[in-house]
Amino acid sequence: MARKKKITKDNLISWYMEFVLENNHQPKSVYSFAKENNFEEAGFYKFYGSFETIEESIFSEFFHHTIKVLAKSEDYENFDARNKLLSFYFTFFEILTANRSYLVYALGNSTRDFKKLKSLKKLRKDYISYVNNIGIKKLDLKQEKLEKIQEKSIQESSWFHLLVTIKFWLDDISPSFEKTDIFIEKSINARFDLMDITPLQSIIDFGKFILKEKVNFN
Repeated sequence: MARKKKITKDNLISWYMEFVLENNHQPKSVYSFAKENNFEEAGFYKFYGSFETIEESIFSEFFHHTIKVLAKSEDYENFDARNKLLSFYFTFFEILTANRSYLVYALGNSTRDFKKLKSLKKLRKDYISYVNNIGIKKLDLKQEKLEKIQEKSIQESSWFHLLVTIKFWLDDISPSFEKTDIFIEKSINARFDLMDITPLQSIIDFGKFILKEKVNFN
């Protein structure tokens, strides 16, 4: 009897992606999946509770691989928020393109709202954490409740934008997905132009000054 393999999370992800691409469905059971790849069934549960948790992990791994690639760039840390996000998108979608067949399997045939897909749950958490930490400028509202609303708005709009871009990419049939590259650049630049707080912050600061000094216009 062949000796059972020692396995890693990467092994399980690789074998799972290979299986669904060849069969267009999940393995029938963890038992059959383990038997086909010659490892102990119990080894699967050291890493994952189900095939659904593997699917969540795959999207999260795409994200973390993107971050590792960006971390190798000496220039990246000195970028402003706009260029950090552009760099993230171009790198992330290169990784998605390298795994496009799996993405088409996992998302392309879905008639459901992307926002409700459980497989994107970890990616959403990872991406929102990333957006919170790239230095996007926010209005200085001096009120905790309003600042939380502003932060939530940035998080949700950023997540929605990523989902829209993934959908655009899935539908893109242009050579080398060049239309997606254009969409990324134009949409992110437009978002940051709309979020430019400098003029509005100046108005708010002026209003605060007027209230503080109680200027009499009569």
